[in-house]
Amino acid sequence: MGLMVTLKKAKPYLAMVSLQFGYAGMYIISLVSLKRGMSHYVLSVYRHVVATVLIAPFAIVLERKIRPKMTLPIFLRILALGFLEPVLDQNCYNLGMKYTSATFASATVNMLPAITFIMALIFRLETVNFKKLHSAAKVVGTAITVMGAMVMTLYKGPIIDFLKKGAHNQQQANNDSADQHWVTGTLFLLASICGWASFFILQSFTLKKYPAELSLTAWICLTGMIEGSIVTLVMERDMSVWAIGWDSRLLAAAYSGIVCSGIAYYVQGIVSRERGPVFVTSFSPLCMIITAALGAIVLNEITHLGSIIGAILIVFGLYTVVWGKSKDLLPNAKAIQDDDKSGTHELPITDSIRSISNNDVDAGVTKIPAIVSHH
Repeated sequence: MGLMVTLKKAKPYLAMVSLQFGYAGMYIISLVSLKRGMSHYVLSVYRHVVATVLIAPFAIVLERKIRPKMTLPIFLRILALGFLEPVLDQNCYNLGMKYTSATFASATVNMLPAITFIMALIFRLETVNFKKLHSAAKVVGTAITVMGAMVMTLYKGPIIDFLKKGAHNQQQANNDSADQHWVTGTLFLLASICGWASFFILQSFTLKKYPAELSLTAWICLTGMIEGSIVTLVMERDMSVWAIGWDSRLLAAAYSGIVCSGIAYYVQGIVSRERGPVFVTSFSPLCMIITAALGAIVLNEITHLGSIIGAILIVFGLYTVVWGKSKDLLPNAKAIQDDDKSGTHELPITDSIRSISNNDVDAGVTKIPAIVSHH
């Protein structure tokens, strides 16, 4: 009996740790397929084909009674959401990862809550009261996160060879050419995160008008697939890029679609309802550590001191922002009712895990207190 109780308590932790391994695997497999010549445009499209096929049946069956009527304003928002995350975010991210490394890219994703906070301030979804500690913590955490990103970008430092494989000599030729792309890759990653943050903010508004999370997810996947196909046809004139066989290309599309848009969607939804979105968010730096280890072993990636220092600052900033947001998420019943009446918007708590499901439901965002908690 005691063992069963212990296992039940440990289940959310085991689920989230397992999920981080799943996401780290996606980073590695995606980067392998990109390095072998797969177009990042095509990878994004195929991923959303898999995600649409996976999620649409559940949306049709489970939400047939609660799905609101589709209107033109809602559809236009869905088109914008389909562009912001599946097209802009994922293509910029994959390109940034290709120019830098899987480890570097997974570290920069931890900036997401801070960037979302900045954008929410711009759109007046969030206010800052420096007299309150948790409110000031969000600003301090955001500043630390930005500082960490600048350190990662501008300071490389000596190579840290954890595995003592002597990768310095093997990778030297690659390093010289990669240096030219490092800043470009970082800019793509930042554009990706801004697109993702914009997605969360627009999604929070859309869910208020269209409170059917599974259906919204399916729509986003479908429109993202169509819009991504159009962008791919414009950018990739060679039709052979669409070719896919029993290789890393198929594995990358299927793995990211199934694991990160299917299993993750389900697991994160359950854990979020049980333990809250902040619990889910707090595991994201683990993915970065696992990715760094897998990258060193599988891809023979090298890590610079600047990346380690920057990553530590980003993670510290992440937890500071998340702590500040967690205090926002503990209002009493009266405060929630007041929010409902006044239509107050809450900044999404976003976790830094990259997946279409993150954009969807119950996965990493607390959208608006009156509606749904995601992630």
